Amino acid sequence: MAGTDQLLSRTMAGLVAVIIGFSSSIALIYQVVITLGGTPELVASWILMLGLVMGSTSIVLSFYYKVPILIAWSTTGAALLISSAQGYSLPEAIGAFMLSALLVLVSGITGWFEKIMNRIPSELACAMLAGVLVTFGIDVFNFMNDMPLVIGLMVVVYFIGKRFFARFAMLSVLLAGIFLAWYMGNIDTSTVHWQASSFTYIAPSFSLQAFVSISIPLYIVTMTSQNLPGFAILKAHNYKAPISSSLTVTGLINCVTAPFGTYSINLAAITAAICMSEEADKDPDKRYWASIAGGVFYIIMALCAAMLVAIVASLPQALVLALAGIALFGTIANSLQQSLHSAEYTEAAIITFLVTASDLTLWSVGSACWGIIAGAITLIVTRKR
Repeated sequence: MAGTDQLLSRTMAGLVAVIIGFSSSIALIYQVVITLGGTPELVASWILMLGLVMGSTSIVLSFYYKVPILIAWSTTGAALLISSAQGYSLPEAIGAFMLSALLVLVSGITGWFEKIMNRIPSELACAMLAGVLVTFGIDVFNFMNDMPLVIGLMVVVYFIGKRFFARFAMLSVLLAGIFLAWYMGNIDTSTVHWQASSFTYIAPSFSLQAFVSISIPLYIVTMTSQNLPGFAILKAHNYKAPISSSLTVTGLINCVTAPFGTYSINLAAITAAICMSEEADKDPDKRYWASIAGGVFYIIMALCAAMLVAIVASLPQALVLALAGIALFGTIANSLQQSLHSAEYTEAAIITFLVTASDLTLWSVGSACWGIIAGAITLIVTRKR
């Protein structure tokens, strides 16, 4: 029975991570394709390839290193492309995606990014993790303005579940939220129907202007806003992150599959934290199975891409984001506790947390990177020699 409970917990963690990752940014990817002159059919094709790539890479890396490594598409990269890719054709964008992935591959081969990551104190990594996730926790209560009964029930079910049936807490939250939202008429599935997706190859076209306008900014935001928090989360959970090898693998696969719609893949941050929580498994050494489960669900998502786009579109955004915040309650609390447990790092950790939680963006570099930089500067200035 215990083995069955563990299997269900790992599976639920992977499923929740994929639902949140998929639903929170599918609209951005849709808009990127349309901005580049594509069609809804091309959106489904991109989701098909992205899902297969993310799923298979998550499974292989997690199983090989026995570490919960979840690969995701770059949400910040998609947001960036909506503006930076305007005026470029699909072939030019594909060529820029390939060059951006090549820069990630070089970062992995040279190992320079790993050297930087290894010098970041775990307290600052935990503070940055808390800063990245705290907005999702706060949004649980912000979205009660939109759906008070649904989200209120989800919160109540979560705490009851944590008290009496911890392994089934998130499953109960998911089912309770969807059922009540459906009962109240907030979910419309009338447009959902099966439709097969197919691969679409687009031959790349390379230009210096696209490299400067798309490739370099996409590389910067992917590394600083996605990979940096992703590796910091692994470090905050005391996992030895295979940094250089992960960058090498994701960069190489991204470069090869870019003509089919893989615009940018990286280590997941927020959704990966769900797979590293105690709800996924009490034993940290077994939590990589949650990431493997997430990889399987990514592949299923890919094969049902066209239908899933319609299903996710039918769910209230407030419900999905509230589900993410509730799933991260424990991780936020643990991260704050770990970041402040040492008096030597307290002030630097607080600065890291505050800057990361802010909306600061300078030169296309997000707040997560500036949080680490601000924390490091604070540590250097305030540390007693």
